[in-house]
Amino acid sequence: MAAASCRYTLQAMSLKTAVRGARRWRGAAGVALVTAAAVAGAYAEANPRHHYGGLHLTGHPPLAAYLLLALPALALAWRNARPTAVFWLTVAGTAGWAALGQIAGAALVPVMVALFWVALTRPRRVAIAAGLAAAVVIFVTEGLLGPFGWLGGPNATMWPELLAAGALGAYVAARRQWLAAERDRAARTEQAREEETRRRVDAERMRIARELHDVVAHSMAMINVQATAASMQLAGDPDGAAAAIQAIRTASKSGLRELRAILDVLRQASTRPIGRATSFAAWNVG
Repeated sequence: MAAASCRYTLQAMSLKTAVRGARRWRGAAGVALVTAAAVAGAYAEANPRHHYGGLHLTGHPPLAAYLLLALPALALAWRNARPTAVFWLTVAGTAGWAALGQIAGAALVPVMVALFWVALTRPRRVAIAAGLAAAVVIFVTEGLLGPFGWLGGPNATMWPELLAAGALGAYVAARRQWLAAERDRAARTEQAREEETRRRVDAERMRIARELHDVVAHSMAMINVQATAASMQLAGDPDGAAAAIQAIRTASKSGLRELRAILDVLRQASTRPIGRATSFAAWNVG
């Protein structure tokens, strides 16, 4: 029995370890995908062969400049521990990229992911303030130093993108809170049901105990009275003594039969699962 319990415990621990490992791998894969999307997208946008509404970029930025996007994107691995700090790191990277005169389009991908996590894990007012402040920083940087000026390029498209990222994070957070509240409510309801069942079981046991006491006490009192009468009549009245002994026999048989009936009920109740559908009427032996 102990070996089986130990085996089941080890299996449960290995399953939990496997689940945690799978989650870590998924998280690492997501961070790598965001990093690749930001760097590859920024490289494509910086290609001097592309023309954007008459805009012609002179050349790619130096390779070291791509660290402004890669390092903040890689920092998303710590999004659960420090979501706000990671968010501002992505904002700084995007603003730095825009300050180089580049198009901050794909560079907004890490910012949107980080803003989603801020909205998911922090209060709503914190997420709104962070999103607005980040949008202002990127808007001003892009307007002053970016290739499209104040109203073109990312300055025109980032507002709905950031709004969508923040709204999605807030929705997921609200749904998680609702599900947690529902689980808590169900747990409290189940606990209250179990407590009520336990209370009714205890009350029924007390009733059966009282009946058992009454049956045994009545039978023993009858046997005692008849035994006393038999001992007094044994010498002078054999017939009366025989009747008293017969009464003792009858009373003992009746008491044993009632006691056996009560014990049978208790035995059946102990093997029946106790739950909401348990019928306590079946325990009634009165």
